[in-house]
Amino acid sequence: MAETVQKKLQGEIDKYTQMQKEVSKNMSVRQKLETQLTENNIVKTELDLLDSSNTIFKLIGPVLVKQDLDEAKANVAKRLEYINGEIQRYESLLKDMEKKSEQQREVLTSLQQEFQKAQGLAVSS
Repeated sequence: MAETVQKKLQGEIDKYTQMQKEVSKNMSVRQKLETQLTENNIVKTELDLLDSSNTIFKLIGPVLVKQDLDEAKANVAKRLEYINGEIQRYESLLKDMEKKSEQQREVLTSLQQEFQKAQGLAVSS
């Protein structure tokens, strides 16, 4: 009986470990999005300081291409909107994963207790 519980416990531990890896990976992606958000907010601030008399260039590969100010502002606004949406998506994903992780911890705790009882019964027999 202890072996069966031990195998089940090991399977649940593996599941929990995999969940933690996914949480870590998603946290890393979210941090990258936060960095991009900060960078794009800085660009937006800089663009807001300019007027139509200024010349703006966009780097496309190794070439600088002239760009319209309004077009640049619109592109940055779209990028900010997209990044904010992705951050919200990852936040909800991480909350969901945290709930599942908590449930998995509870399962592990109960299985550990069951395993300890089974070991106790095996020793006393």
